[in-house]
Amino acid sequence: MVPVIALVGRPNVGKSTLFNRLTKTRDAIVGDLSGLTRDRQYGDASWQGRSYILIDTGGITGDEVGMDEKMAAQSLMAIEEADYVLFLVDARAGMTAADQMIAEHLRKRNKEAILVANKIDNIDADVARAEFSPLGMGNAIPVAGSQGRGINGLMEAVLGHIPRDQVEEALDAEVAEGEEAVRIPGPSEKDGIKIAIIGRPNVGKSTLVNRMLGEERVVVYDQPGTTRDSIYIPFERDGEKYTFIDTAGVRKRGKIHEEVEKFSVVKTLQAIKDANVVVFVMDAREGVVDHDLNLLGFALEAGRAIVIALNKWDGMESGERDYVKTELERRLFFVDFADIHFISALHGTGVGNLYKSVQAAFKSAVTRWPTSRLTQILEDAVSEHQPPLVNGRRIKLRYAHLGGANPPLIVIHGNQTDKIPRSYSRYLENTYRRVLKLVGTPIRIEYKGGENPYEGNKNTLTDRQVNKKRRLMSHHKKAEKKRKDKR
Repeated sequence: MVPVIALVGRPNVGKSTLFNRLTKTRDAIVGDLSGLTRDRQYGDASWQGRSYILIDTGGITGDEVGMDEKMAAQSLMAIEEADYVLFLVDARAGMTAADQMIAEHLRKRNKEAILVANKIDNIDADVARAEFSPLGMGNAIPVAGSQGRGINGLMEAVLGHIPRDQVEEALDAEVAEGEEAVRIPGPSEKDGIKIAIIGRPNVGKSTLVNRMLGEERVVVYDQPGTTRDSIYIPFERDGEKYTFIDTAGVRKRGKIHEEVEKFSVVKTLQAIKDANVVVFVMDAREGVVDHDLNLLGFALEAGRAIVIALNKWDGMESGERDYVKTELERRLFFVDFADIHFISALHGTGVGNLYKSVQAAFKSAVTRWPTSRLTQILEDAVSEHQPPLVNGRRIKLRYAHLGGANPPLIVIHGNQTDKIPRSYSRYLENTYRRVLKLVGTPIRIEYKGGENPYEGNKNTLTDRQVNKKRRLMSHHKKAEKKRKDKR
């Protein structure tokens, strides 16, 4: 089996920095502020041919309350999942009561843990290591996660006893058995349909993720901005592979003040582009607000397939529900191709139906059609409603072919295509959507004009030809003059 390694420690000891260093990514948010990491963040990593799974966790202090308590619970769950624990301490700050508490917990759980003294740059490593000897966890391995110092020695202590071929054989066996979607997280093709859960803060995105997964996978708390990272969660359901991407809520630009929140917004926008399908979550009690339209517009611009979920639908009066439905029809007309579900993530009402819409949207977004099929649909559409005249000439559309998928891109060839009005393009989009029975995905139409292959090509006349042309023109003018004189 591929080993699972968890990074644990109190807040701000450099766990996320080391996570990014080992996974060679920037998946974990890093900043000079404690408590940035709140959910378990998984990453795929390897060292000298030995593959392993790395888990970044939030800090543990032992006196957490409120949301911090839920963050600590996520860290403790990561310890239970892991085969090895890298217990990080801050060499500059020295040993604290929180470090002693974590060490005691690891001993009680009988976990194979290695003490790691981080931030040893510009200080005496031996003195720093000696300070943590009372923890009773052996000699600490000195590292500087931000600079990459001591990483090889650390990984040798963790993975050095595992033969390289043994790990590769275990990985091959897991791939053969189809276990990689459950065990190996991260955004890649082997993880199946990637679903980004997006929306404004506190609309219930993390609650929905936990409900669809059937476990408390991400931190849920009654406070906007609980989720800060984009968390990739691979899983399998009814033989189908998925990867959920739980994202941070995106507020209006004017309300974003914290530097951390700016990074979170960037992560959310990246997750939208990385996903195959976007589940757009809205608060049914607040209705459709302007910022919902902005965020939904970004998802459309990225070409993602879309499923809309109206959360917190339970407990609403009949009149309130009718008003919300009217507002949806009025303000979301530009995404009328997307399925809308009225759900309660807290109680599970209607949540199971989301999977069917996600699969239908994904299928519509990636299905490919032959050129003959797309051209026939174009010919039928033109026969029923011809393009307009431009300067007395009819726009001609000759044939169509598929130019890409997710979203479907249909390339249409013809002449005067730069004069086609937007209304006629919408007509073609709706025609293709209806005939091909597409749901949940936008369609893009691209036009290619017919070019004259001889345009701009002019023959260069020789001197003899120029003189002959001049004589002919002179003869023609004299003949014209004689005809006029006879009249």
